[in-house]
Amino acid sequence: MATDRFGNPFAHALSYARGKILTTTEDDFCKVQHAWSLIRKRGVESIFVFTGLEHSLPMEPEDLRYADDELAPAVSWDRLKALALDHLGGSPDRHDIMVFNRLTGATLATHLTLARPGDVVIGVSASHSHPSVIRAAAHVGAKFTDTAGLDEFTKVLEREDKVALVDLTRLAVTYELLPVETIRTIVKRAHDKGALVYIDDAGGARVGPASFGHPKMLELDVDIGATGLDKYGTLGPRLGLMGGDRALVARIRAKAFECGLECRQMLYPAVVRTLEKYSPKRVQELIDTTKRVAAVLRPIFGRRLCETPTTAQLLADDILEIAMERGGVKQPPIVPFEATAALCMLLLEDYNMLTVHFVGLPPGGGDILFKFIPPETLDRFGGPQKFADAVDASLTKLGGLLREPAKIRALLLGEA
Repeated sequence: MATDRFGNPFAHALSYARGKILTTTEDDFCKVQHAWSLIRKRGVESIFVFTGLEHSLPMEPEDLRYADDELAPAVSWDRLKALALDHLGGSPDRHDIMVFNRLTGATLATHLTLARPGDVVIGVSASHSHPSVIRAAAHVGAKFTDTAGLDEFTKVLEREDKVALVDLTRLAVTYELLPVETIRTIVKRAHDKGALVYIDDAGGARVGPASFGHPKMLELDVDIGATGLDKYGTLGPRLGLMGGDRALVARIRAKAFECGLECRQMLYPAVVRTLEKYSPKRVQELIDTTKRVAAVLRPIFGRRLCETPTTAQLLADDILEIAMERGGVKQPPIVPFEATAALCMLLLEDYNMLTVHFVGLPPGGGDILFKFIPPETLDRFGGPQKFADAVDASLTKLGGLLREPAKIRALLLGEA
């Protein structure tokens, strides 16, 4: 069983250990509710959104005339489909699209449709699959094996007699990117084995083509795939956009409607707006701003600052270690995931900084990611140095709180 650096075993389907404060998703929701209360007290205008995600509703006043589940699709569907196929690299003679309530909904509907109890499903990315992929496979009773990289994937593929589905992730949860040739080899080997390929292309659908010369999603010859419309260059809402083989999309779409996983059709005009306004240039602008922040964080944290081509990160284990060092604490009173949560709550409480940790229920990872930072938000906040100083000061404050663990519970959950 995988463990963190402190020997705590990872929770099921997660890449981090649960602690005694944030034990369940129910606790995560209480934590988010407390964060909402802080935002409400300060006023939403004073909050700096540094999640790296866009969760807005890009609708124009005229769109509201048809903000109705029956009228909006009648007006918007043809335009939406054309824009989506272009965005994903599909062609109308081979491909179709579907809009889901979330990317997780697309992933779940795919597994409900294409996998059965006992089927073999293989995940492959540069590091590990998103928890939503693992949960979807588990939900249908499939035998899921996660792999990192081509060699590990190939070994698992060769040892299995029959593989129903391969879950491919281009840009991993850790923001490591699979090379194009590796992706093409994985797809070919999966197809040679008779398996279908679903690509969980959350942010990769834009980051790959916009910044690394990758083909668009459906140009990778996958059978089906989905991306999130809140990620990197798009404006939201937090919906899942699927594209793929027409027959497969038809089956998965039917399952989505049966299970309530579809996007409310009144939001179709917002999908049209976000696709119309998408610009690859914006993706690179967000990455460049993140690199400006990383450059100032680097002298403070040295080797402990993990960097990928698109992000800067402080790993949860390192966050707890740094806080223990600064607080003079020898034994950790909390787990690394709770240390990350506490750091992010301090950033919100003391600096009005809303980070990506507060987006997921439960969060997809235990680390703090600085990613796709809007330059206008950073400028309004005060620039990279002020950002780095806030992180540094909050870690020092966390170190002091480790000496009084009861205060960490109050910090995270708002309890007396």
